[in-house]
Amino acid sequence: MNNSSFDKTVALAGNPNVGKSTVFNALTGLHQHTGNWAGKTVETASGFFKTEAFRYKLVDIPGTYSLIAHSAEEEAARDYICFGGADAAVVVCDATCLERGLNLVLQITEICPKTLVCINMLDEAKRAGIRIDIELLEKRLGVPVVGITAHKKRTIKLLTDRLDELCSSPAPKNVRKLNYIKPIEEAADITAKAIEQQGLSLGVPAKWTALRLVDGTLTSDINGDILKNADVCRAVEQSRAHLSKDGINADILQDKIVGCIFQNANDVCKDAVKMPEREISKLDRILTSRALGFPIMFLLLVLVFWITIIGANYPSEYLGKALFFLGDRLGELFSALSAPKWLSGIIVDGAYRVLAWVVSVMLPPMAIFFPLFTLLEDLGYLPRIAYNLDKPFHKCSACGKQALCMCMGFGCNAAGVTGARIIDSRRERLIAILTNSLVPCNGRFPMILALISAFFVNSAENKSLVSSLLSALIFTFTILLGIFMTFAASKILAKTLLRGEPSSFTLELPPFRKPQLTKILIRSCLDRTIFVLGRAAAIAAPAGAVIWLLANVSIGGGTLLSYITNFFEPFGQLLGMDGAIITAFLLGIPANEIVIPLIVMIYEQSGVISEISTEQLFGIFSANGWTAITAACVIVFTLFHFPCSTTLLTIKKEAGGWKWAALGFLIPLVIGCLLCFIINACSVIFNF
Repeated sequence: MNNSSFDKTVALAGNPNVGKSTVFNALTGLHQHTGNWAGKTVETASGFFKTEAFRYKLVDIPGTYSLIAHSAEEEAARDYICFGGADAAVVVCDATCLERGLNLVLQITEICPKTLVCINMLDEAKRAGIRIDIELLEKRLGVPVVGITAHKKRTIKLLTDRLDELCSSPAPKNVRKLNYIKPIEEAADITAKAIEQQGLSLGVPAKWTALRLVDGTLTSDINGDILKNADVCRAVEQSRAHLSKDGINADILQDKIVGCIFQNANDVCKDAVKMPEREISKLDRILTSRALGFPIMFLLLVLVFWITIIGANYPSEYLGKALFFLGDRLGELFSALSAPKWLSGIIVDGAYRVLAWVVSVMLPPMAIFFPLFTLLEDLGYLPRIAYNLDKPFHKCSACGKQALCMCMGFGCNAAGVTGARIIDSRRERLIAILTNSLVPCNGRFPMILALISAFFVNSAENKSLVSSLLSALIFTFTILLGIFMTFAASKILAKTLLRGEPSSFTLELPPFRKPQLTKILIRSCLDRTIFVLGRAAAIAAPAGAVIWLLANVSIGGGTLLSYITNFFEPFGQLLGMDGAIITAFLLGIPANEIVIPLIVMIYEQSGVISEISTEQLFGIFSANGWTAITAACVIVFTLFHFPCSTTLLTIKKEAGGWKWAALGFLIPLVIGCLLCFIINACSVIFNF
């Protein structure tokens, strides 16, 4: 097919993980290409297919839960639906949780009446006993609805036939309109009238534009005029003042709008979607009970960490030896080539050695932890965790879905921040984003475990089973401290900066499934382990070069690194640590994994990161004045300090500004400094 020749352009939309890509591939086959949205680093895919009636260009827009945009992906999806010039839209929904998909459908039909609703995964819905009245849904929505199973080609024909009908006819006239509570409707009318009077239509309903201006999510438009118009700006301020009379301020307006959209979706689904009456299984009664739910979670946490500790010890040691051996050979090669010492230092002693340390420390525990985490996810246990933690988060005026984001944070805080998109309320999403770094990511695991082993476990008589179990228990209690602080910080944010009432959500506990081991290994190794390791390595290598320069460039008889260390010495002493430790944490912002080798490098004044064992750590640190109190302060500071650079950039992207990234930087740092100060002060007062 000639890609430049097509009759209709169709936008393909949907929530993440609803089978949108499967539908896209089934329609376009090999006639597709990828690229980036103009001005955004968001990948898009477009493809081509033809039917008896038309030749179509299908544009796969980023998966989104809402057109109230808070991220680059959501903004790209919204802008294409509003301003992309598509002739029609196809919205893919998951038949097993249709109400969530209809939230997006109602927002899209408000802008694009020529919309086809594609309910996917009908086979899974049937197996789950879910009955969907497609004719009733079509009548209530006022747009065509088709049910399919995307991997079955015969159902794709139903989709293309209905799409041909939609594109051959005028836009439907009885499309369901979104209804809001009276104060929001009145406020929207004030701004909408000003937009219409000024003739500043963006090609979308004036009411939609008015609400986006009032709630502050439309910060740019296609022609650049509407945001500069004085009359429209005055109308926006009048609308906000009108809302404030009813107690609806800027902090809760979006929550109210989202709540109204949910209510509209619920009204559409009433009697059209019938869920089976499902008895709670005996296993679920145990896993979600008040008496056993939390103890089982605790024991599973201990088990996962114990397996990770036991399994990662030897591979990490052998991998480290192999990589540092290669580093020595690389250094010899540079010498044989008569390369300048500064070049060998930057590349071998700096970039390569830091990279070798990060890989040897991160890869083994990640290769164990991520498959275990994915196994629990595949089994269906993670929704049970969210159910158990919903009440504690609700008491903190946060959302129970934050539990899932927190679990993702154990693997990678940046992934946990991105995962907060599943939370519909912006206020609650911000709480989840800002507190995600209070649980340790995989990059902080090795450091905490190494210090626990060196200072609190090595005295155990049996250094195999007893030592590993004791390490896992102490580490688990450390994790619980992070979870407790997540609750506390969420509560404080919800009562101060991000005030508001917690929203409720319905969580359908999915049936337990037989894990697909092949998919688990692929997802955990490729999608998580390799991705996280690759990102860390990309940051660690250049950071290693900079660190080598700081450690080897001398001015006035001292290295740059020594000056930095001396500057932070008083502050470090105040927190029960020293200047070398504080400096290492600051230089470790690209990757937490390099903090320990940095501390060792500063103490030994070697200018080069070296391979070290746990036994050597204890000797080096003890010789430099470390006690159990010092180790405890460092463990606490490892748990609570500023996030890595990748997480900070992700916070800025997801929350929508550097002010939120700055707050994400300060919250864990302030907690860590306060706790370390208290531990150090108590040790001085009580002389222990």
